[in-house]
Amino acid sequence: MRTRRLPGRHRRATERQATYGEVIAVKEFRALWYGQGLSLLGDQLAQVALAVLVYDRTGSALATAAVYALTYLPSILGGPLLAGLADRFARRGVMVACDLLRAALVGVMALPFMPFPVLCGLVFLVVLLSAPFSAARAALLPEVLEGDRYVVGSALQNMTNQAVQMLGFAAGGAVIAAMGPYRALAINAATFLASALIIVTGVRRRPASGQDGDKPSMWKMTRAGARLVFGDRKLRTLVLFAWLCGFYVLPEGIAVPYAVELYTGVLPIPVITGLLMAAMPLGTVLGAFLFSRFVSPPGRMRLMGWLAMLSCAPLIVTAMRPPLEVVLAAWVLSGIGGAYQLAANAAFVQRVPADQRGQAFGLVQSGLMAAQGIAILIGGYAAEKLGPEPVVALSGITGLTVAAVLAMIWTESRGRVRPQTAT
Repeated sequence: MRTRRLPGRHRRATERQATYGEVIAVKEFRALWYGQGLSLLGDQLAQVALAVLVYDRTGSALATAAVYALTYLPSILGGPLLAGLADRFARRGVMVACDLLRAALVGVMALPFMPFPVLCGLVFLVVLLSAPFSAARAALLPEVLEGDRYVVGSALQNMTNQAVQMLGFAAGGAVIAAMGPYRALAINAATFLASALIIVTGVRRRPASGQDGDKPSMWKMTRAGARLVFGDRKLRTLVLFAWLCGFYVLPEGIAVPYAVELYTGVLPIPVITGLLMAAMPLGTVLGAFLFSRFVSPPGRMRLMGWLAMLSCAPLIVTAMRPPLEVVLAAWVLSGIGGAYQLAANAAFVQRVPADQRGQAFGLVQSGLMAAQGIAILIGGYAAEKLGPEPVVALSGITGLTVAAVLAMIWTESRGRVRPQTAT
């Protein structure tokens, strides 16, 4: 893929570091930001409510885990196919349609008499619709925010996501205990309706990004997206950087058995579990703020490989079976390293044609979900055999090795591109 050289003035403008105030001042971004945060908060309540509801109905830990697994499977299977809708149709329309459909489905889930098999089917469909919605939002954001504003906006959304998740973990159980799981599901349905209203009123209409005339089939669009993403070495490297998260997300999946190992009688095991699960999101919020606020756009590209290694390296300390305080510090530091995803995302957006962004983001997101789900399953199985501490340490070692290789490939590819774009 040929790299086009930008005029000097334009190149300097796109590399200027943006501020949070500039980004928040953009009305369309505020609409996307508010809608995303609102629906995500509803999703957090729904996840807790669903777990409580399924366990109350079945009394089975396996059934509860199986329903939780349904939150990964649809994105893995449906993402590559349905994400192309964001390139085939107007992206705002795709987002609104997905919100309305999810509101209806979750509303049906909130009915107390709904049979368990039907409930599982509804969960599958709700999560399946998140694939085209997320792809449309990800593809629309670079059109709303240009240059470094996109990176700062992505950082702000990322920090909001992590903060909402921490709030959901902390308050979800208390809310469910107070109002019951069915009302919590009804609230989630209402958040989808509110998100659709915010998007309709706050995001302007844009035509579909694809070419006019006959549209290619969804299967052809999926194949074209796969050729684009995996046929270009630089894009392929950026995708692997994104999928690296499987290594440093794995510890969260075995937080409960790890909390049992760290229990000393001072703090209850559920409290230790909550602290462990909140540590990486806290680090992610800190890292996203520092990386987007104090590092220049060219500096982010240079630091991306180093931060990717930082996201995995601190986990190795768990091999020495340190106390809770050290583990928490290591996991927060790992979360800070995860800020490299902002730079990888920005570089990916710049290299993907606008009319294929939805499909490209959908493929990456599906792989992201698969990497996390597979890593958690492998980590859970290995923790039963070896214990949580060595499993987390092995994940850190493996992830650090992969990150180092990717960092070298990235540095080499950037070195080859630079002479072509020189004046």
